[in-house]
Order: sequence, then C-alpha cells, then structure tokens
Amino acid sequence: MVLTIAAAVFVFGLLVLVHELGHFMTAKATDMRVDEFAIGFGPKLFSFRRGETEYSLRAIPLGGFNDIAGMNPEDNKAGERGYCEKPVSSRMIVILSGSVMNFILPVLLFFGIFFFAGVGTPSTEPVLGTVLPDKPAAMAGLREGDRILSINGVEIENWNQLSETVRQGEEGAPVEVVFQRGNETQRALIEPYYDEGSKRQVIGVLGTLDMRYPGVAESMQLAVQKTYSIMEMMLTELGRIFAERSGAELAGPIGVAQMAGEMAQIGFIPLLNFAAFLSLNLGIINLLPVPALDGGHFMMLLMEAVRGKPMSPKTLYYLQSVGVALLVLLMLFATKNDVVRVFTGG
Repeated sequence: MVLTIAAAVFVFGLLVLVHELGHFMTAKATDMRVDEFAIGFGPKLFSFRRGETEYSLRAIPLGGFNDIAGMNPEDNKAGERGYCEKPVSSRMIVILSGSVMNFILPVLLFFGIFFFAGVGTPSTEPVLGTVLPDKPAAMAGLREGDRILSINGVEIENWNQLSETVRQGEEGAPVEVVFQRGNETQRALIEPYYDEGSKRQVIGVLGTLDMRYPGVAESMQLAVQKTYSIMEMMLTELGRIFAERSGAELAGPIGVAQMAGEMAQIGFIPLLNFAAFLSLNLGIINLLPVPALDGGHFMMLLMEAVRGKPMSPKTLYYLQSVGVALLVLLMLFATKNDVVRVFTGG
C-alpha cells in the first residue's frame, strides 16, 4: 500500500508539474502576470513567494493550476498584463503549452531509459526474467533466473513454447513445472490464471532481455519513434471507444494509482514507462474540444479569432458549466470502473 501511494504521488506529481510548467513558462514568456503556481489542490502544505508569483504545494496531488491574472475578464486586476488583454495568438500558446509539455516528457523519459538502461530485445531462452509479485509463479516459489525445463512433462526448448504450453493448458488446472536453479532441478505446481489484457492463461512471468546500449542520437530517434507509435495506438483506441460508445476500459484515479503501484513493484524503469504512457494519455485527452479542457479553451479562442471578438461572459459561463458537468460524470464513471475492478479482481 505504501509503495502504491508513493508511486501514484510520483507519477501524478510529475505529470501535473510538467503540464502546469508548460502553461507557466509560456504565460511568463508572453508577459502575463502569474499570481500562483500550484501543484495539487486543497489546503497548502508549503508555499513561498518569488517576485510576483507564489509557489505552493497542496494536499491533494491529483492536479494543479496556474492562477493567471485576467483569466476572468470581469476580474482583471493586471491591466495590460492580464490574460484577457493579450492577443489571441499569445493565449493560444499558453493554452496549448500544457499538452505540448505532456508530449515532450515521454520523449525525454524514453531517451533516458534507452540511453542509460539500454534497449532490450526479448530472449528466446526459457529463462525467467521478471517474476511478477503475488502471481501464481511467484507464490509457487519461482525466481528470476530459473530455467524452465518442462511443463506437464513437455520439454520446453524456447520461450514461445513455454507461453503456448501454459496458454493451451486446461483452464483452472494446475501445471507441473520442472525448472533448473543453479545446479539443482526443482519442481513446482502452479495454477495459471486468465489475463483479461492478453486474453489468455498466464502464470505471471516475463522473459529475459538481451540488452544493448545505443548512443545519444539513436536513443533520441528511438524515443521519438516509440512516442509516435504509442500516440498512434492511443488515437486508434480512443476512436474505437467513441465509435462503440464503450467506456469499460476507462480508469480513474484509483485505477491509475493501482497500476502505478504494480509498475513500481516490477521496478523503476517500468514505472517511468508507465509515466510516459500516462503523460501522452493526459496530453491527448486535454486537447479534446470539451469546455473546461485545454482543447475546449482553444476552440473558444479559435472562434474569437474568426468572430473578431470574444464570447460573452454569460455564454462562457454556461459552456464551462457544461464542460465541468461532463468531466465530473466521466470521472464518476471511471471511478465506478475502478471500484468494480478492485472488488472483482478484474
């Protein structure tokens, strides 16, 4: 539980810091007055002032905000330095910069992973790499480095054969695994479980990796390629969700925290990979044209540029209210999914 909380705070804190930093830096660059830069919501845990801006850390690490003067035109106390007084182009830059930073962060994280931790190519050897905690293999006593010799009497020669033998086993039936640890041959009885993600029976193990260490240029190239491929996959999946009107896969804060804890149990590198994945997710979602999201703000600015004047405060208020209501409903639905997963083990 402590590890899950620490991992969730780390991931949420990193993503929020980077996102809000994008808004903050561009607001400063376009000479807007920023009264407060906050990480988290709720009561202040710590704060200090530098220049005209107060920097604060708040109790609930599920978001953050920049208090930019003049966001509400009727309450602009910053004169020409108020957000509402700046050109539409400057305001567009400030609005989009949060999501842009969420797209840049994964590139930097993947670059660091590739350059310092190396690039792993899955080995064909039937040797255990990561043994997932609290899964059947770990509970049966298997450890990293164990070489699988046979499953239910079938000799195992490579990793693909290992996976297929487990997958094709009778559902719910234990399998007898013979493995080599050092110079000893041992046996274990393991009961596979059905994994909803991969749609097959598994025992909770990953193979080993053959590692190589690319240079700076190749690491950056690989980071950009991986970021692009994940974004492409996310957009395809988002389109499928909208087309099928299905939100069964949506996860809220509880689900994300649970996944962060699971990644942290595997190791710091998987946790960084998860943070990169989640950062891209946050960037894409934030650009959806929904009032109260950055994409919604951008669409309003686009309409202002076309019309030559901003929308009335009353219209903006109603649009923002609808956007907030939609986000609250979505959050409640995602949290319901989280609770169902927790109590059903899904």
